[in-house]
Amino acid sequence: MSLQGTLTINTKDRGAAMGDLFGIFFEDLNHAADGGLYAELVQNRSFEFDPIDHPDYHALTAWEKVERGGGECEVRVQSELPLNNRNNNYAVIDIRAAGDGVGLMNQGFNTGIPVREGDTYFFSMYARRNSSFDVPVIITLEGLEGSIYSEANIVVASDQWTKYEARLTASATDYSGRLVLTTKGSGFLYLEMVSLFPARTFRNRLNGLREDIATLLAELRPKFMRFPGGCLIHDGSLNADDRDSMYRWKNTLGDVAERPARRNNWRYNQTLGLGYYEYFLFCEDIGAKPIPVVPGGSDPHHKRNVPLNELQPWIDEALDLIEFANGDASTPWGAIRAKLGHPEPFGLAYIGVGNEEVGEGFFERYAYFHRAIKAKHPAIKIINNSGPFASGEEYERGWRSARENGSDFVDEHYYQSPEWLLANHRRYDSYKADDPKVFLGEYASLGNTYYNALAEAAYMTGLERNAHVVGLACYAPLLCNVDYVNWKPDMIWFNNHEVFGTANYYVQKLFMHHQGDYALQVQAEGFEQPVQSESKPIAGMLAVGTEGGTVEYSQIKLINHVTGEIKELTDEKILVTDTEEDRANGHARRIAELEAIDCEHYTLSMTARRKAWGRGFMIHFGKVDDRNELLWRIGGWHNNDSIISSQINGTSCVLTHCLFDVEDDVGYHLLLEVCGRKIRAYINGVLVADTEDLIPVIEPLYYSSSIEEATGDIILKVVNVQDAQIRTGIVLEGQGEKETVMIEISKLSGYSLEDENSFEQPERIVPANQTLHLQGSAFEYEIPRHSLTVMRVKRSLNDTDVKVTE
Repeated sequence: MSLQGTLTINTKDRGAAMGDLFGIFFEDLNHAADGGLYAELVQNRSFEFDPIDHPDYHALTAWEKVERGGGECEVRVQSELPLNNRNNNYAVIDIRAAGDGVGLMNQGFNTGIPVREGDTYFFSMYARRNSSFDVPVIITLEGLEGSIYSEANIVVASDQWTKYEARLTASATDYSGRLVLTTKGSGFLYLEMVSLFPARTFRNRLNGLREDIATLLAELRPKFMRFPGGCLIHDGSLNADDRDSMYRWKNTLGDVAERPARRNNWRYNQTLGLGYYEYFLFCEDIGAKPIPVVPGGSDPHHKRNVPLNELQPWIDEALDLIEFANGDASTPWGAIRAKLGHPEPFGLAYIGVGNEEVGEGFFERYAYFHRAIKAKHPAIKIINNSGPFASGEEYERGWRSARENGSDFVDEHYYQSPEWLLANHRRYDSYKADDPKVFLGEYASLGNTYYNALAEAAYMTGLERNAHVVGLACYAPLLCNVDYVNWKPDMIWFNNHEVFGTANYYVQKLFMHHQGDYALQVQAEGFEQPVQSESKPIAGMLAVGTEGGTVEYSQIKLINHVTGEIKELTDEKILVTDTEEDRANGHARRIAELEAIDCEHYTLSMTARRKAWGRGFMIHFGKVDDRNELLWRIGGWHNNDSIISSQINGTSCVLTHCLFDVEDDVGYHLLLEVCGRKIRAYINGVLVADTEDLIPVIEPLYYSSSIEEATGDIILKVVNVQDAQIRTGIVLEGQGEKETVMIEISKLSGYSLEDENSFEQPERIVPANQTLHLQGSAFEYEIPRHSLTVMRVKRSLNDTDVKVTE
């Protein structure tokens, strides 16, 4: 194959510092902590589950009463004499007849308690008894059919809360095991904080992390870790002592038995066993800089704001966190850290204030946080935010706030289709170097296929090329327990005994391992022009609808600006309804089609009125089928938004967003203008959206280069999303013509775009490695179709013959 183009790298002219560009983001959703990274095997260990966490929860969720061989008991939960004032509930076993044993069994997470033959587990519990109870409590690891894999006896010797511990070593492997506590005594036995940990945790830390998941994270070699969220940091009550409060980091320190149970806003219980001290330790263990995020006194989910005259304690909490991380042992919070076992500071360099907030309430309060932090800790980099979407009114408000306050970073979030990433891969080319830098704190292409990963790799080369404006970036979400899914896609999937990285994981790993320290300029010459898909005007069916409510549409009119035709689409009011009652009785009508249109320029106008609460108005346009359309949704999630989105092959991405609340039984005049692929939308004559649905322009290759300072290695990343290999010349400008070099190559290629990793095939998609030895500053290489290729050019001491080693 003849040469199709050349990439020339200027190896001597260093550009922007790459800094801490690529890292990870941990949020406790999808049971990422409890039942996931946090190694505790007992679910609901302190009997604190509550309907406030999830409507199906109760204090004995995940527990079963055990009555064997004629045994009889009553099990209940009480709170009259608690272990402490933060952990109120405890289980009471009222023994009526001992039989062959009575007590409690814990089901664990997923299929049960996973045990492996020969492995040791640390058991602990707090217990007390009444005076008539005088026999041991038998602790067993059992199979579903009753096989006993390990057993220990504990004598509860006091009527006061006392901690008891035991070691259990499994005699078999079973991933559906149960932890069983039984006794043959009489009287009352009281149990609290029943815990089981594998002895082997990551770095063998007590109260530690699940080794296989933590190892997969460590192997990424991330530059930073953002934690603990995400939406969970700001969704909740303003009172730190409330069960459903916003995430307050001070509640997560100290003895796990004294950490209060918390409602996780992803609708489950959060023990806080994985707390801020553990987060900092993990960051240190894997060499990642910590980026904690604190609430900014505003809950956009429920439109709560801390009064400005009550904001100082929230600001103090952020300042105390910095002292906890960086203060020496003579400071109040540095002393607390030292007492926990870490006298040395953690070296905090960044802090985020808020997450995806929208509305003036947050940004007014952010200014107070920013001023206080910079006054006391001027070296700390402060991260502002720009809402949950890539553009629109609130996005612009976030950037205005960042410029006005002098924020160091702006946290951008967006989850988009692969096509959007390809269409917008030059997004940051036009950002200004003197603005705050971008922290791309959450992004993904909404899928775990090889195609998704490839589109993300192409987009990431744009992040590297623009390291002068993009300072930090992390894929999200990070972890998902396959049996507790809140959000898809996710980088790493696991159950109670297995874990695998997706194709997206291996793309992230290649970029993290080969980030480099300074960007290098790459010049592309001789390639064919970018391939632009036919940019057809937005055409298709027009329709109106709703979700979860009832809406009345009237006075629907279509103007064809090409022909001048004005058409009334209906003489009558159109009622669409999607209430639970209508769905139950078969009367639901969620969408009403109006007319198909294939026109360069048209306007659709109507009056809409919400008759029963739901997610407001839904105007469908360019509708080809149920998986391919554009949608204008007004009064959507939490009745808070006006959003225009594009759906391609079932994957939706938001083009623009602004705030808008819909009131019941109020008529709104809606006008949607479409010209080519440009879209404008008006509500009551006010422009609320001005956007464009871009069609991807497929580049011959996507590429970026950098240099690693410690080794002098030159790194080149090349992504080919086309269905043909491209023979490419690589020129190392500034490299000696007679110099011998070794080139280490890691690549992802040879996979179908639909391929995915799975529990059955966890390494179906993994990088392959290759080594070239050659002399000179130029060579040719065939970039495979549908591939990511990473080349690391190293000086070689081998002979000068060119050879390939697979």
